[in-house]
Amino acid sequence: MSFEKLNLSAFLLKALKAEGYLHPTPIQEQSIPVILKGRDLLGCAQTGTGKTAAFALPILQLLQPKEEKKSNGRTIGALILTPTRELAIQINDSFTAYGKHAGLKHMVIFGGVSAQAQISGLRAGTDVLIATPGRLLDLMSQKVISLQHIKLFVLDEADRMLDMGFINDVKKVIAKLPAKRQTLFFSATMPPEIASLASTILTDPVRVEVTPVSSTAEKISQTVYPVEKKDKASLLIHLLQNKEMKSVLVFTRTKFGADKLVKTLNRANIAAEAIHGNKSQNARQRALTNFKAGVIRILVATDIAARGIDIDELQYVINFELPNQPETYVHRIGRTGRAGLSGNAFSFCDPEEKDYLKDINKLTSQSIPVVNDHPYFTAKSYISAMVPTSKDVKGGKPAAKKPFRNKRRAYAQNAR
Repeated sequence: MSFEKLNLSAFLLKALKAEGYLHPTPIQEQSIPVILKGRDLLGCAQTGTGKTAAFALPILQLLQPKEEKKSNGRTIGALILTPTRELAIQINDSFTAYGKHAGLKHMVIFGGVSAQAQISGLRAGTDVLIATPGRLLDLMSQKVISLQHIKLFVLDEADRMLDMGFINDVKKVIAKLPAKRQTLFFSATMPPEIASLASTILTDPVRVEVTPVSSTAEKISQTVYPVEKKDKASLLIHLLQNKEMKSVLVFTRTKFGADKLVKTLNRANIAAEAIHGNKSQNARQRALTNFKAGVIRILVATDIAARGIDIDELQYVINFELPNQPETYVHRIGRTGRAGLSGNAFSFCDPEEKDYLKDINKLTSQSIPVVNDHPYFTAKSYISAMVPTSKDVKGGKPAAKKPFRNKRRAYAQNAR
């Protein structure tokens, strides 16, 4: 199917053509006609499925100004609420690309920077506002923002809002919205609290569900490296000696861990920067810009900071620490293998993380192949539950079954 068949206006088709987009993704194909009809929508789709365009394109069309000019200037017609600064900026960039011929104004507000420029922009008027919850509520309390004219409300990444503790802030925002509005609700997962919230703010919604969170892209090569916790940094440095690894996104569970790892890599003469919630917005954007431009080839991130990062042709994702939520694993490795390209996902697993690996294998209905032939593999790091049932991997390549089984028996005996 082409975008022309979705009844999009000519000015949007022109912008899409300039961006090189010819065919809609499944979430776009299913969502755009529903939104253009004015229906509420419940979308279950993870990052990387083209979700932003699925709501940005119809919003730009539905908010087209009438021929008669409003005497009181611009009012906010659409509000997009999103959990992180990075994702807010990415959404704003999408509105810039798709809306270049729309004749509408849009702007983004988020915390961590001075509010003065944002206040000035809001007073000048905007049609579309992209916001994070904290800064939005702050400027609402200062009477800088009024939501009384909102026609379209988008709650994006609702499950991440829950993870970050923003649900109460979201409810405060919703309480200030007009009762008569169109609501678009997007979440990668539907835990009970999110499902309950959706049921209270949506009216007779159309449900659209694509790419379940349990699935991982077929073109992403996944492997797991058994390693003791104390040897993880050494293993990472060993792998990064491969100069062909030109863009690597490394995940840690904590902000402290991200900073510590960057210092370790820098001491090994490997240029890296960290991106997490304690970094200023300018520092986060600088690190992201340097990574995209190839100034640094290693970006170390926490899950919250990385949500919304969209990097073209990202080659590798490395889970320095396995996430304690298996859905997070799917989100992490989904940073690579985008837009039909191939990608690689390496995961370090120490003995204390073996249950996390079991949960990941269960969720994704697979056994991630194990790389046992590396300098930091030890009998202690060996975990029988990690051995894949379908194929064994040695040095990143399929190995004969029988030798590996014999080796496994020897390691198990030594471990006792």
